[in-house]
Amino acid sequence: MAWYVRAMTTQQEKAERFLALHRPGDPLLLPNPWDQGSAKLLAALGFQALATTSSGFAATLGRFDGSVTRDEALGHATAIVAATDLPVSADLENCFADDPDGVAETVALAAKTGLAGCSVEDYTGDDDRPIYEIELAAARVAAAVAAAHAGSARLVLTARAENHLYGHGDLADTIIRLRAYQAAGADVLYAPGLKSLADIRQVVAAVDRPVNVLAMGGVPPVSELAEAGVSRVSVGGALAFAALGALAGAAVELRDKGTYGYLARTATGRQAIKDAFDPS
Repeated sequence: MAWYVRAMTTQQEKAERFLALHRPGDPLLLPNPWDQGSAKLLAALGFQALATTSSGFAATLGRFDGSVTRDEALGHATAIVAATDLPVSADLENCFADDPDGVAETVALAAKTGLAGCSVEDYTGDDDRPIYEIELAAARVAAAVAAAHAGSARLVLTARAENHLYGHGDLADTIIRLRAYQAAGADVLYAPGLKSLADIRQVVAAVDRPVNVLAMGGVPPVSELAEAGVSRVSVGGALAFAALGALAGAAVELRDKGTYGYLARTATGRQAIKDAFDPS
C-alpha cells in the first residue's frame, strides 16, 4: 500500500511540475520522443518534460498518423512514462471517441499510465467534416477535463483547436473555440498550424491559459515566440521524421553508391546513446 501511495504522489508531483513549467515568455520546450530510447536520449540532453507524438509512434508501427488504436496509444504512453523520471504528456488525438463519455473514458484510462498530462483535439478523423461542431467540441473538452482532474494526480489537460491543420484558417473561429475550451476547464490551449507571429499574439492575448505553439516551417524562432507570451513549444513528429530522414539518406547512399559516408555521423549518435543509457 505504501508503494501505491508513493507512486501516486510521484505522478501528482510530475503533473504539478509539468503545469508549473508553462511560463508565458519563458516557454517550455517540449520534444516528442517516439520510443523509449529517444525518450531517454532527450532526457539526457536536459529537457524538462516530454510528450508523445501520434505520428511518430505510428511510424514505428509502419503506419500513418491516425491509425493507432486506443490500447496501442495507452501502451505507448506507459512505455514512455517508464523510460524517464520526466513529466510526460500524451498525444491522444481525438481521444478515440466522438462522444463526451468516450472521451472521458480514454482520459481516465490515460491517468492510470502515470502520465502528467494529455491532450484532446477537435479533429473528427472524417475528411468530409474534419472539425467537430463547437458545442460538441466544448462538451468533449469538458468531459476530458473532468476525467483528467478527477484523481489525485490532476493531469494537465491540453485542448487543441485543429482548424489550421485541416484547411479552415479562420483565426476568429479558432479563438472562439479556444475560449470555449478554456471555459470548459482546459489547462493549456493549442492551435497547431499557426505560423504568423501576429496571429499567435492574438491567440495569446485572447485567452487566460498557457498557449502551446507547434514548431513547423514558417513558425518564428523560440525567442520571438517567448516575446509574444507563448508558454510551450512542441515539435510533434518532426524529430521522429528527422531521424527517419537520416536513416533513409544513409540507406540510399549504401544502396546507390556502395559507400559509407554516413559512418562519419555515427560517432555523435553512439556518444549520445552512451550518455543517455549509461550516464555514469
